Amino acid sequence: MRFSLSLGAALSAALLLLAACTNSTGRVSDALPAATASDSVLTRIAFGSCNHQDRDQPLWPVIEAADPDLWVWLGDNIYADTENMAGMDSMYARQRRVPGYRALRSRVPVIGTWDDHDYGANDAGRTFPRRDSSQALFLDFFEVPQDDPRRDRAGVYSAHVFGPPGRRVKVLLLDTRYHRDPITRDPISEQRYYPNPDGDILGDAQWAWLERHLRSSDAQIHLIGTSIQALARDHPWEKWANFPRARQRLLDVIQASGAPGVVLLSGDRHLSELSRVDDAIAYPLYDLTASGLTHHASFDREPNRYRVGPLITDLNFGLLEIDWEAEPVRLRFSIRGEEGRARLEHEIRLSDLQTDASG
Repeated sequence: MRFSLSLGAALSAALLLLAACTNSTGRVSDALPAATASDSVLTRIAFGSCNHQDRDQPLWPVIEAADPDLWVWLGDNIYADTENMAGMDSMYARQRRVPGYRALRSRVPVIGTWDDHDYGANDAGRTFPRRDSSQALFLDFFEVPQDDPRRDRAGVYSAHVFGPPGRRVKVLLLDTRYHRDPITRDPISEQRYYPNPDGDILGDAQWAWLERHLRSSDAQIHLIGTSIQALARDHPWEKWANFPRARQRLLDVIQASGAPGVVLLSGDRHLSELSRVDDAIAYPLYDLTASGLTHHASFDREPNRYRVGPLITDLNFGLLEIDWEAEPVRLRFSIRGEEGRARLEHEIRLSDLQTDASG
């Protein structure tokens, strides 16, 4: 079922990237940026992660054929893994020249966050020595103007608002690298890392920014992009569960905000799946992981107590479709492969993602 026509170039011109709630001193501002003036409505949002600039990239024509209104990078947009910033710059330039990606970005707005490999080092956090220089190159890749507040911010987190009241979508893209506390390898257990019980991921300014954007929002749908998985707990790799207090704080912030229609989007894993937790907040919380634009995991089994549907270990991207005309409004999550067919599909009513106050 087709939901809506593409917004195409009209939305490209209307896209407004909201400023942060922090100024260059790191203090939290009292005012949130104004809402976007665009009345353009999002109906098809495509997203993905784990894209190596030197590998074949067969999915871009498939993504373009899916006719999205927006493309969201969820991290590992290139594989740099270097402290050589000139080398990283050349890798971003190589990715910009990929014909399929160039074609997509010529007609679809592109936003995104980073993960470890485009940040600069595998599984890196706040101790990465070139994080500021890396951030500047990241912002150049996304063509962020030099006078944009993100140029003075510690971290690449950003907020984006689309659509008029009643059909408004807010996209909040987190930075899970710049402020993330260290983790220590666990050579004994089946887990890759020891938990860091009191460690943090976002940092004080980003937590305040997230809380304020959720509490003050008049959007009907809130998409929170987090490069690493927020809900899955059982696998041994990077995840919010490696930082138990931070993970619980994320859930508490979402719950306390009363924001309706919160859906998490994640990448990182070289696989795709849909996770759902029913008792974390006042309504079911979903995390749709889309990872593997150029390479994917070699295994086809992995524990996840929260998984809904199959585990996908082929090249893939994610698609979120919003049927604003339905009564009630419906959301369709899907993971699609090289042939464009849905490998995973799950549909819900937006009315099921409501607190008593927001409903």
